[in-house]
Amino acid sequence: MFSFFSYCKYRWNTYMDITISPESTDSVVFSIVSQFVKRSELGKVKYGTTLDRTDLSVLEWIQHAQEEHMDAILYLERLKQEYTKEKKKEI
Repeated sequence: MFSFFSYCKYRWNTYMDITISPESTDSVVFSIVSQFVKRSELGKVKYGTTLDRTDLSVLEWIQHAQEEHMDAILYLERLKQEYTKEKKKEI
């Protein structure tokens, strides 16, 4: 179970108390939220900062996003090639 108490200053200007547990949502949503929380914690340790940082320009954020998406495309291509190779073995 994860509990979040966050201040959403950009959209709602209010505090939100959110609790997410396997019982309160489906397993896919719970898994993704769990992974986001773990990734955020890892990022704090690895980089010493969070996405709340203010030292990057808009273009730098865009560059980071592009690089992350390029990596994702490479991972997908790798998986596609592996899947295709396995399917050929079955024939």
